[in-house]
Amino acid sequence: MGLFSRVVATGGDPAQIAAHSAAQDEIALRIELLDSFEDAGLGCFWATDAEGRVTHISAAVLRKLGCEPGDFLGRQLVEIFASDTEAEGGGRARPLSFLVGARGTISALPVRLIGTRHETWWEISGKAQLDAKGRFQGYRGSAKDVTQVRERQIAAETMARCDSLTGLANRHHMEGLLARTLDAYRNARRSCALMLLDLDRFKQVNDTLGHPAGDELLKQVAGRLATVVGKEGTIGRLGGDEFLVMLPDMDDRGELGELAQRIIQMVSQPYSLGGSRAIIGTSIGIATAPYDGIDAEALTSAADLALYAAKGGGRGHYRFFASDLKDGAQMRRRIEEDLRDALGSGQLEMHYQPIVASATNRATCMEALLRWQHPDRGFVAPSIFVPVAEEMGLIREVGAFVLQRSCEDAARWPQPLRVAVNVSATQFARDDFPAQVAQVLKATGLDPARLELEITESVFVGDTDRTQRLFEELKALGVRLALDDFGTGYSSLSYLQRAPFDKIKIDRSFVRGATDKGNNNAEILSAIVSLAEALKMETVAEGVETLDELTLVRERGASHVQGYIFAPALTQEAVLERLSSDTEFEAQGPARFRAERRTLFRRIGVIHDNYRYNAVLRNLSKSGAMVDGLLNVPVGTDLVLDLGGGQLAVCVVRRSRGASIGVEFETSLVSDGADGLCTRHRVSPYAIQAAGRPLAPLSMDAYQLLAGTSVAKPSFAEVAATDARIGDPRTGYEYRYR
Repeated sequence: MGLFSRVVATGGDPAQIAAHSAAQDEIALRIELLDSFEDAGLGCFWATDAEGRVTHISAAVLRKLGCEPGDFLGRQLVEIFASDTEAEGGGRARPLSFLVGARGTISALPVRLIGTRHETWWEISGKAQLDAKGRFQGYRGSAKDVTQVRERQIAAETMARCDSLTGLANRHHMEGLLARTLDAYRNARRSCALMLLDLDRFKQVNDTLGHPAGDELLKQVAGRLATVVGKEGTIGRLGGDEFLVMLPDMDDRGELGELAQRIIQMVSQPYSLGGSRAIIGTSIGIATAPYDGIDAEALTSAADLALYAAKGGGRGHYRFFASDLKDGAQMRRRIEEDLRDALGSGQLEMHYQPIVASATNRATCMEALLRWQHPDRGFVAPSIFVPVAEEMGLIREVGAFVLQRSCEDAARWPQPLRVAVNVSATQFARDDFPAQVAQVLKATGLDPARLELEITESVFVGDTDRTQRLFEELKALGVRLALDDFGTGYSSLSYLQRAPFDKIKIDRSFVRGATDKGNNNAEILSAIVSLAEALKMETVAEGVETLDELTLVRERGASHVQGYIFAPALTQEAVLERLSSDTEFEAQGPARFRAERRTLFRRIGVIHDNYRYNAVLRNLSKSGAMVDGLLNVPVGTDLVLDLGGGQLAVCVVRRSRGASIGVEFETSLVSDGADGLCTRHRVSPYAIQAAGRPLAPLSMDAYQLLAGTSVAKPSFAEVAATDARIGDPRTGYEYRYR
């Protein structure tokens, strides 16, 4: 303002002129400060009219965004900004549209600018402006760019909840997510499955290829898990080689088993690690809320027990939680305590199963199989104690015992048959293994050509050149090499190209069910045999048990056969007696393959017309069962088998004789991942809760908790079946009516 204008405005009063001049200077200074504030990027200012249209926005901001005034001016405020409704602490903030509609104060609200080339976030504040009569005139507000701050916050939050190596959720985040999910699902009466995964042979990769290779392997495993699980669940890494998969709204154990099997197959495929090749596996424990645990701690503990059982079953398996696994874990600890004593006290012994030439039925080799006869517990299965030996670091001592004893026994056989000895990956990993074999051959006097070492493809983990060198050293001794369990672990043809194998053993999984219509196993058998013949290798079809299976593997060209069709594993005494006369074995067994039935001898319930009878389950398959304990039940009667733990199997009687009935299931049972079968679905704990009981994991008498006290009357006579292992089955049954 000029001097003349100031004089006119103040009426010529010098004091007023000075005061007015100072006021104008202060205004100019404020404008200059605000311009500097905006130019420095510290913030900006905006305003709207009474209709919510933007009337002002700082020019400096427009320049920074590369926008024109028309991109903002005249548009509704809510058309320019989209509010972030997530408030700090996990709460919900009032959205911008609500605040503007209510003409409320806007305080440090995070918003995203709509339509900008790069994602930009501001934090805006504003206050409604009223005239003297209280009429709304619009907003006046400020804003600051918080894009970088937000990115840093997101990065920090990501680091707090993500595993830095794999990018998966970390243990802390998964534990919190699981706890929150289960709390919410309890109220909504929903289910949630949990899978715990532990990598098999991962330590071997770390030891042979180094930790960088191990880290790369974990990254690849994470990627494969994401591929298989997809959007069905959330994956986390708990640390080390342990992973967790959370699967909301899944309780079908058929679907869970199929998913677990796909994970096992995917993880078991070979890995390329900096020019080296590695093969690992995984074991999986599965538990489902609320069936196996109500809260996060209980569910995780149940899944951990299931994982322990899966690893104890030979690894590379999945296992569902069952209440009896707690007893199994205790028994496993007792086995750990007793296994060291077993080595030195003669409890471990060797049995031998013949491998028979298909054309002549004459044995050419005997496979050495380790057995443990515990003085108190009786027979302990290798699938139980071998994994324990691996975890305890005893597998090398056990392997050395097997090699020594097998060669000693074979040297005494009256016929010069070969002896096949299984070699663990840990045992093979020792550089002095060929020297150990040479020492045993010299000490026992066994012809090297009579020793056949059965090796699984897990020995190819790590340095392939070193592995090839060990093969060459073993072959130089004159021993034979066989590739065991071919086809189960994504066997690579490159193994067969370089490794000097004399024999390929076709896993029993390709023999089982090969005679069924629509089964592709027969074609797989043909392909493996053709490959082996081209490479001038023998083939052994393992696990042949029925005459139709024997006919099939012969037709498909397998040179040798092994299985119960010819003989089970025999003691050394039985082998000496058998080989003293002849090496020919007669094929004996069922005519045809049928769905495998497991002999069980355990108590179950049979439900008919709401009345529950006590009975004995004699055997069980996926499609049916044999049950003793109900007298003269008509064929065609609909029943429900209470298999315990909330497992109810709807069935119909197909055969009935005396107190024995054969039933066919309406829905086939599914594998529990080990040697057992289970129902796809179980009684829901929510249904038991609705019947007046507290919400709790399923117990063995879950059905009785649901049904309460039965008032129904029995239709059939219940009899006490005699367990053949306890009493004399010829005495039949003790008839009594209830």
